[in-house]
Amino acid sequence: MQIIKADERFHLESDWLSAYWLFSFDRYYDPNNMSFGPLRVFNHDTIAGGTGFPTHPHREMEIVTYVLDGQIAHKDSTGGRGIIHSGEVQRMSAGTGVAHSELNASETEPVRLLQMWVTPERPGITPSYEQKQFTTAQRKGVLLPIASGGDMPEAVKIHQDATFYVSRLGDSDKVAFDLKPGRRAFFYVIEGEVDLSGTILESGDQARLTESGSMEIAGRKDSEIILIDLP
Repeated sequence: MQIIKADERFHLESDWLSAYWLFSFDRYYDPNNMSFGPLRVFNHDTIAGGTGFPTHPHREMEIVTYVLDGQIAHKDSTGGRGIIHSGEVQRMSAGTGVAHSELNASETEPVRLLQMWVTPERPGITPSYEQKQFTTAQRKGVLLPIASGGDMPEAVKIHQDATFYVSRLGDSDKVAFDLKPGRRAFFYVIEGEVDLSGTILESGDQARLTESGSMEIAGRKDSEIILIDLP
């Protein structure tokens, strides 16, 4: 298990964006930190009110956005558009090519989100868009799948053999996960503090796991985590 502490993340601070990039992205380049399996991008962003990312293109990528606080306005060249609120998840399959914008839907309040990219299992997918809402109660004390390439109808569908789980854990809440042989897991503490199989992780810390076996995640205070099961 590789542990990377919060202060080891690349941090970009501008007048409209505070971003933590966990893999090489844009101006941040580290040849030893390009991806983890098909997980290519994991960004933890705070976007100021009245700002955001104007229209720009993507190809051959599954893009999952999970809004933590606030709301983001999405618009893309396939006709997909909508407001993604706190607790909602958006999946955009860029496939053969799509252009989109992601703008803070509020003029005054910031929006905080995770944006994660995985490479698709095959090239040439038709671009598409999907969005789903998940309540706090649904996330409490369980590993809730929010995006998956498997048979999980409650989650948004991605074109890769990967599953994104989130959980809200109170003090002493516990969840378990069995990492199968040949799989890997990416773990990130969105907020709070947890015990991951005997290792204490705090807000912004991450773990990258490649050894199969059971892991236990115990909350040490009110916390939110994300776990991504990957090939």
